[in-house]
Amino acid sequence: MLRKNDTPGKLIIVEGIDGSGKSTQIDLLYKWLQAQGHSVYFSEWNSSALVKSTTKRAKKRKLFTPTTFSLLQCTDFADRWENQILPLLKAGVVVLADRYAFTAFGRDVARGVDRKWVRNLYSFAMQPDIALYFRVPLDSAIQRITSARSSLKYYEAGMDLNLSESRIESFKLFQERILNEYDNMVDEFGLTVIDGTLTVQAQQRLVREIAKQELKGWTGLPIPEGSPHILLQSEIQ
Repeated sequence: MLRKNDTPGKLIIVEGIDGSGKSTQIDLLYKWLQAQGHSVYFSEWNSSALVKSTTKRAKKRKLFTPTTFSLLQCTDFADRWENQILPLLKAGVVVLADRYAFTAFGRDVARGVDRKWVRNLYSFAMQPDIALYFRVPLDSAIQRITSARSSLKYYEAGMDLNLSESRIESFKLFQERILNEYDNMVDEFGLTVIDGTLTVQAQQRLVREIAKQELKGWTGLPIPEGSPHILLQSEIQ
Protein backbone atom coordinates (compact mmCIF):
# COMPACT_ATOMS: atom_id res chain seq x y z
CA MET A 1 0.00 0.00 0.00
CA LEU A 2 1.09 3.59 -0.59
CA ARG A 3 1.84 5.59 2.54
CA LYS A 4 -0.64 8.15 3.84
CA ASN A 5 -0.29 11.80 2.86
CA ASP A 6 1.16 13.45 5.97
CA THR A 7 1.81 16.87 4.40
CA PRO A 8 -0.27 20.07 4.78
CA GLY A 9 -1.23 19.86 1.10
CA LYS A 10 -3.87 17.87 -0.75
CA LEU A 11 -3.20 15.41 -3.57
CA ILE A 12 -5.97 14.79 -6.10
CA ILE A 13 -5.39 12.50 -9.07
CA VAL A 14 -7.37 11.15 -12.00
CA GLU A 15 -6.97 7.80 -13.73
CA GLY A 16 -8.59 5.86 -16.54
CA ILE A 17 -7.86 4.24 -19.87
CA ASP A 18 -7.22 6.38 -22.93
CA GLY A 19 -10.43 8.08 -24.01
CA SER A 20 -12.00 8.04 -20.54
CA GLY A 21 -12.38 11.83 -20.37
CA LYS A 22 -10.25 12.23 -17.23
CA SER A 23 -8.05 15.01 -18.67
CA THR A 24 -11.07 17.19 -19.41
CA GLN A 25 -12.36 16.72 -15.89
CA ILE A 26 -9.12 17.54 -14.10
CA ASP A 27 -8.67 20.64 -16.24
CA LEU A 28 -12.12 21.88 -15.21
CA LEU A 29 -11.39 21.04 -11.57
CA TYR A 30 -8.09 22.95 -11.75
CA LYS A 31 -9.84 26.10 -12.96
CA TRP A 32 -12.62 25.77 -10.39
CA LEU A 33 -10.23 25.29 -7.45
CA GLN A 34 -8.27 28.37 -8.49
CA ALA A 35 -11.50 30.35 -8.66
CA GLN A 36 -12.22 29.17 -5.10
CA GLY A 37 -9.00 30.82 -3.94
CA HIS A 38 -6.76 27.75 -3.66
CA SER A 39 -3.15 27.56 -4.79
CA VAL A 40 -3.18 24.70 -7.29
CA TYR A 41 -0.42 22.92 -9.17
CA PHE A 42 -0.94 20.56 -12.10
CA SER A 43 1.35 17.65 -12.98
CA GLU A 44 1.05 15.46 -16.05
CA TRP A 45 2.26 11.91 -16.63
CA ASN A 46 5.54 11.48 -18.52
CA SER A 47 6.43 15.17 -18.46
CA SER A 48 9.82 15.28 -16.70
CA ALA A 49 12.48 17.15 -18.66
CA LEU A 50 15.09 14.87 -17.07
CA VAL A 51 14.19 11.84 -19.17
CA LYS A 52 12.18 13.38 -22.01
CA SER A 53 14.93 13.14 -24.64
CA THR A 54 15.84 9.59 -23.62
CA THR A 55 12.23 8.47 -23.82
CA LYS A 56 11.80 10.09 -27.22
CA ARG A 57 14.88 8.42 -28.69
CA ALA A 58 14.03 5.01 -27.27
CA LYS A 59 10.47 5.16 -28.59
CA LYS A 60 11.64 6.26 -32.03
CA ARG A 61 14.10 3.36 -32.27
CA LYS A 62 11.70 0.92 -30.56
CA LEU A 63 14.29 -0.03 -27.95
CA PHE A 64 12.02 -0.48 -24.95
CA THR A 65 11.43 -3.79 -23.23
CA PRO A 66 8.51 -3.84 -20.75
CA THR A 67 10.96 -3.62 -17.85
CA THR A 68 13.07 -0.75 -19.23
CA PHE A 69 9.89 1.12 -20.15
CA SER A 70 8.65 0.65 -16.58
CA LEU A 71 11.94 1.85 -15.06
CA LEU A 72 12.16 4.95 -17.23
CA GLN A 73 8.56 5.94 -16.52
CA CYS A 74 9.23 5.53 -12.81
CA THR A 75 12.32 7.73 -13.14
CA ASP A 76 10.13 10.38 -14.74
CA PHE A 77 7.61 10.11 -11.90
CA ALA A 78 10.31 10.14 -9.20
CA ASP A 79 11.86 13.32 -10.62
CA ARG A 80 8.52 15.13 -10.63
CA TRP A 81 7.68 13.75 -7.18
CA GLU A 82 10.90 14.91 -5.50
CA ASN A 83 11.26 18.26 -7.24
CA GLN A 84 7.69 19.39 -7.81
CA ILE A 85 4.87 17.40 -6.22
CA LEU A 86 6.24 16.71 -2.73
CA PRO A 87 7.70 20.21 -2.09
CA LEU A 88 4.38 21.79 -3.08
CA LEU A 89 2.40 19.41 -0.88
CA LYS A 90 4.66 20.36 2.01
CA ALA A 91 3.90 24.01 1.27
CA GLY A 92 0.14 23.39 1.55
CA VAL A 93 -0.72 23.44 -2.17
CA VAL A 94 -3.46 21.42 -3.85
CA VAL A 95 -1.62 19.21 -6.34
CA LEU A 96 -3.59 17.75 -9.23
CA ALA A 97 -2.13 14.91 -11.29
CA ASP A 98 -3.37 13.66 -14.63
CA ARG A 99 -2.30 10.02 -14.09
CA TYR A 100 -0.38 8.80 -11.08
CA ALA A 101 1.38 5.60 -9.98
CA PHE A 102 -1.79 3.67 -10.83
CA THR A 103 -1.09 4.26 -14.51
CA ALA A 104 2.12 2.28 -14.13
CA PHE A 105 0.31 -0.38 -12.11
CA GLY A 106 -2.08 -0.77 -15.05
CA ARG A 107 0.12 -0.35 -18.12
CA ASP A 108 3.25 -2.13 -16.88
CA VAL A 109 1.35 -5.16 -15.63
CA ALA A 110 -0.60 -5.21 -18.90
CA ARG A 111 2.80 -5.47 -20.60
CA GLY A 112 3.69 -8.49 -18.47
CA VAL A 113 5.76 -6.87 -15.74
CA ASP A 114 5.38 -8.42 -12.28
CA ARG A 115 2.56 -6.76 -10.34
CA LYS A 116 4.31 -6.77 -6.97
CA TRP A 117 7.58 -5.51 -8.48
CA VAL A 118 5.90 -2.49 -10.07
CA ARG A 119 4.10 -1.57 -6.86
CA ASN A 120 7.38 -1.74 -4.98
CA LEU A 121 8.98 0.68 -7.47
CA TYR A 122 6.50 3.38 -6.47
CA SER A 123 6.49 2.66 -2.72
CA PHE A 124 8.00 6.12 -2.10
CA ALA A 125 4.78 7.80 -3.30
CA MET A 126 1.80 8.75 -1.15
CA GLN A 127 -1.80 7.60 -1.33
CA PRO A 128 -3.78 10.48 -2.89
CA ASP A 129 -6.42 12.21 -0.80
CA ILE A 130 -8.75 11.78 -3.77
CA ALA A 131 -8.15 9.16 -6.47
CA LEU A 132 -10.78 9.36 -9.21
CA TYR A 133 -11.10 6.52 -11.69
CA PHE A 134 -13.11 7.46 -14.77
CA ARG A 135 -14.56 4.23 -16.05
CA VAL A 136 -15.99 3.95 -19.56
CA PRO A 137 -16.91 0.91 -21.67
CA LEU A 138 -13.95 -0.19 -23.75
CA ASP A 139 -15.71 0.31 -27.09
CA SER A 140 -16.69 3.88 -26.17
CA ALA A 141 -13.12 4.78 -25.23
CA ILE A 142 -11.73 3.23 -28.41
CA GLN A 143 -14.23 5.15 -30.52
CA ARG A 144 -13.29 8.44 -28.86
CA ILE A 145 -9.58 7.92 -29.47
CA THR A 146 -9.71 6.59 -33.02
CA SER A 147 -12.15 9.27 -34.16
CA ALA A 148 -9.94 12.03 -32.76
CA ARG A 149 -6.59 10.82 -34.16
CA SER A 150 -5.41 9.96 -37.62
CA SER A 151 -3.08 7.24 -36.30
CA LEU A 152 -1.95 5.52 -33.12
CA LYS A 153 1.67 5.51 -31.98
CA TYR A 154 3.61 2.25 -31.74
CA TYR A 155 3.82 1.91 -27.95
CA GLU A 156 0.48 3.61 -27.40
CA ALA A 157 -1.13 0.85 -29.44
CA GLY A 158 0.79 -1.86 -27.59
CA MET A 159 2.44 -3.04 -30.78
CA ASP A 160 5.48 -4.14 -28.77
CA LEU A 161 3.33 -6.92 -27.29
CA ASN A 162 2.58 -8.63 -30.62
CA LEU A 163 -1.13 -8.78 -29.83
CA SER A 164 -2.19 -8.08 -33.42
CA GLU A 165 -0.77 -6.79 -36.68
CA SER A 166 -3.52 -4.18 -36.72
CA ARG A 167 -2.73 -1.13 -34.59
CA ILE A 168 -6.38 -0.50 -33.79
CA GLU A 169 -6.98 -4.11 -32.75
CA SER A 170 -3.74 -4.17 -30.77
CA PHE A 171 -4.74 -0.92 -29.05
CA LYS A 172 -8.12 -2.40 -28.13
CA LEU A 173 -6.58 -5.57 -26.66
CA PHE A 174 -3.96 -3.56 -24.78
CA GLN A 175 -6.53 -1.17 -23.32
CA GLU A 176 -8.69 -4.12 -22.30
CA ARG A 177 -5.82 -5.48 -20.24
CA ILE A 178 -5.30 -2.09 -18.62
CA LEU A 179 -9.02 -1.73 -17.90
CA ASN A 180 -8.98 -5.06 -16.07
CA GLU A 181 -6.05 -3.91 -13.95
CA TYR A 182 -7.84 -0.67 -13.05
CA ASP A 183 -10.94 -2.57 -12.00
CA ASN A 184 -8.80 -4.74 -9.71
CA MET A 185 -7.26 -1.61 -8.14
CA VAL A 186 -10.56 -0.05 -7.06
CA ASP A 187 -10.73 -1.88 -3.74
CA GLU A 188 -6.97 -2.23 -3.32
CA PHE A 189 -6.30 1.51 -3.40
CA GLY A 190 -9.72 2.96 -2.66
CA LEU A 191 -10.27 4.49 -6.08
CA THR A 192 -13.50 6.46 -6.47
CA VAL A 193 -15.26 5.32 -9.63
CA ILE A 194 -16.85 8.00 -11.82
CA ASP A 195 -19.18 6.95 -14.62
CA GLY A 196 -17.40 8.25 -17.70
CA THR A 197 -20.52 7.88 -19.84
CA LEU A 198 -22.24 10.75 -18.02
CA THR A 199 -22.18 14.21 -19.57
CA VAL A 200 -19.13 16.38 -18.96
CA GLN A 201 -21.26 18.65 -16.79
CA ALA A 202 -22.66 15.79 -14.68
CA GLN A 203 -19.22 14.31 -14.12
CA GLN A 204 -17.79 17.68 -13.11
CA ARG A 205 -20.55 18.24 -10.58
CA LEU A 206 -19.68 14.91 -8.97
CA VAL A 207 -15.96 15.72 -9.01
CA ARG A 208 -16.51 19.11 -7.39
CA GLU A 209 -18.73 17.66 -4.70
CA ILE A 210 -16.07 15.08 -3.82
CA ALA A 211 -13.45 17.84 -3.72
CA LYS A 212 -15.68 20.04 -1.55
CA GLN A 213 -16.06 17.27 1.03
CA GLU A 214 -12.31 16.63 1.13
CA LEU A 215 -11.43 20.31 1.43
CA LYS A 216 -14.17 21.20 3.93
CA GLY A 217 -12.56 22.96 6.86
CA TRP A 218 -9.10 22.64 5.32
CA THR A 219 -6.88 25.70 5.04
CA GLY A 220 -3.97 25.31 2.71
CA LEU A 221 -1.80 27.85 0.98
CA PRO A 222 -4.10 30.57 -0.43
CA ILE A 223 -3.75 31.79 -3.98
CA PRO A 224 -1.25 34.69 -4.15
CA GLU A 225 -2.77 38.17 -4.17
CA GLY A 226 -3.06 39.64 -7.61
CA SER A 227 -3.29 36.27 -9.34
CA PRO A 228 -6.02 36.31 -12.00
CA HIS A 229 -9.04 34.14 -11.30
CA ILE A 230 -9.99 31.95 -14.22
CA LEU A 231 -13.55 32.29 -15.45
CA LEU A 232 -15.39 28.98 -15.57
CA GLN A 233 -17.68 27.65 -18.25
CA SER A 234 -21.06 29.05 -17.33
CA GLU A 235 -22.91 25.84 -18.11
CA ILE A 236 -21.05 23.95 -15.35
CA GLN A 237 -22.37 24.98 -11.94
